[in-house]
Amino acid sequence: MPVSAPSTSTQTAPDADARPERRTFLQVARQPRMIGLLLVFVLAALVCGRLGSWQLDRAYERAELAALQEAAEAAAEGPSWLGDVLAPQESFPGELVGREVRVSGEFEPTGSLVVPGRVLEGRTGYLVLAPFRVSDDGAGGESWADLSGAPVLAVVQGWVETPADAETLTRPEGEVTVTGWLQAGEATSGSAAVVDGQTEQIALSALVNEWGGPIYTGYLVATGGPGSPESGGVAALPRPTIDGGSGANLQNIFYALQWWLFGGFAVLLWIRLVRDEMAGGRRGGEPTDADTGIAGLPSA
Repeated sequence: MPVSAPSTSTQTAPDADARPERRTFLQVARQPRMIGLLLVFVLAALVCGRLGSWQLDRAYERAELAALQEAAEAAAEGPSWLGDVLAPQESFPGELVGREVRVSGEFEPTGSLVVPGRVLEGRTGYLVLAPFRVSDDGAGGESWADLSGAPVLAVVQGWVETPADAETLTRPEGEVTVTGWLQAGEATSGSAAVVDGQTEQIALSALVNEWGGPIYTGYLVATGGPGSPESGGVAALPRPTIDGGSGANLQNIFYALQWWLFGGFAVLLWIRLVRDEMAGGRRGGEPTDADTGIAGLPSA
């Protein structure tokens, strides 16, 4: 009996290595749920950025309040004698900026200068600068006992609109007591030279060549006494401060940086979620298809 041969037809088995095509970052990011998450994270980043800006504003507000408080306390204490805080030719410490002091002596009859390009309340004018020969700094002359003689203190009498206004200013004769704010001398440069009764900088190391020495390394912004704004003829200047104020509050600055970092992490988290979905929910995993959600979970 003939025996039929077994069928030789074969069926092609599905390729076990076949994998869905890996989607690009843009394809995953454009999904509605990813766009929704992006909007949430961007909103969180904006909130963090705003909170950081608020903390930065608070940092400078606290610094300004601290400076005002310091000025109020200095005014309440009253002026100290100059010799109690600074000696002639002594290095000027930064903490003396804005310190109120008093000193006695005589304004020199010659040598007064004007300093151009100084702004007061939005107007550009001139500072009136005069040499003041100190006779009493509260130390009985001990602060300059080892020097060549009585020292010179540069005194800014005030602000005028034109050099002609400075020429009409009368200075007191004889010994007077002047009070005012201390300020550090300005850096010496080529513009510190005295030309036609003007100097662009209050550089004491240059002015000693005009006025003689010994000389103080800081100058006085007069606020009271003969030859000061209260005696008329010049406009008063505000209390000097260190450039940049008293500095920002570091604690608030650190808080601001933290909020900005949190905002950056929110955006980075969204990018990480997109990459995780591209990788099948874990690093090195298989890519997901269109029906798979975040981290390999089924989409709704």
